[in-house]
Amino acid sequence: MFLEKYAAAYLTNWGAAYRGNSLDLLAALPDSSVSLVLTSPPFALQREKEYGNKAQADYVTWLAQFARVVHRKLKDDGSFVLDLGGAYEPGSPTRSLYNFRVAIHFCDELGFYLAEDFYWFNPSKLPSPIEWVNKRKLRAKDAVNTVWWFGKTRSPKANVTKVLAEYSDRMKKLLEDPEGFYTPKKRPSGHDIGKAFAKDNGGAIPSNLLQIPNSESNGSYLRGCKAVGVKGHPARFPVKLPEFFIRFLTEPGDLVLDIFAGSNTTGHVAECEGRKWLAFEERLDYVAASLFRFFADTATDAELKAAHDAILDGKTADLRRDVFQVPQPPPRNSSVHKPASPSQGMLVLSETIKIPIAQKRELPKPVSYSRRAVSRG
Repeated sequence: MFLEKYAAAYLTNWGAAYRGNSLDLLAALPDSSVSLVLTSPPFALQREKEYGNKAQADYVTWLAQFARVVHRKLKDDGSFVLDLGGAYEPGSPTRSLYNFRVAIHFCDELGFYLAEDFYWFNPSKLPSPIEWVNKRKLRAKDAVNTVWWFGKTRSPKANVTKVLAEYSDRMKKLLEDPEGFYTPKKRPSGHDIGKAFAKDNGGAIPSNLLQIPNSESNGSYLRGCKAVGVKGHPARFPVKLPEFFIRFLTEPGDLVLDIFAGSNTTGHVAECEGRKWLAFEERLDYVAASLFRFFADTATDAELKAAHDAILDGKTADLRRDVFQVPQPPPRNSSVHKPASPSQGMLVLSETIKIPIAQKRELPKPVSYSRRAVSRG
């Protein structure tokens, strides 16, 4: 799905990235068209960040203007997943309640339903805030984000069997020899553990505490940023976070949207999972660099720079396989939660000529890229 009134910064086989104000871009979408809005907006932190975070006092009102439109654009069984980092009150080792006020406001005033609260634990996060944790030693480090899962209705689409966790070693032994490890009976807790407990369901039901380190130090995105001499986005999603919710809450072919796309991890994961996607981001430099996620590791620095410069010049980079009639892989939706591998990224991009396209309005012409196959090894 593409926006008729706006030119995309780049197109892939499954989606498109747009530079612009998310409120304007959201308004251009048909109502009841999106299955999942998954995003991490700028947090309400004390210190201003380069990506433009908002002040705590105005945060709920500011974010609600986006959520109000999101509610209209979601399908009736659609979901809105919102990642929010914690914060402290200015000048005090007292936690801000802004992230909880967001959830209450969305449900009480905007018509959302809180399907479930998730908590993302990032074990690789550095100690912060410096004043209360490092200097005065008054608080433990803040390593958990709240991730609110809202539904447009009381029953958003979901399938937890698509995100099963790997069984523990002890559970694997129990499955091999159930009689040697437990006796079916009612436990003191009141749970009746029957013979079905020893059934192998392919994995364990995950909890709402997601332990996902955010420690990426290489990959196509950072390599591309280094190649063209730009800084990577300072607050990137780890791949496994959007991957979990995309698999959990959507099916192949559904539309996934990130309204604060940043480096477009969400769009890239959606591409890998065979979901349609749209990415909205206001900063042109972030949009241009996010293109690197869709390049193969074997792309040359010159190819990366050509694509990056094309977007900065206002052109549309067209990466769609069907332009070159290359068969695309079928959508996949694994039952066990494992890292995604790129579906776009097995081909190298090299700039060739512009492809003329019929247009009803004056928009930048797309820059197309020829591809040469790369062995998967």
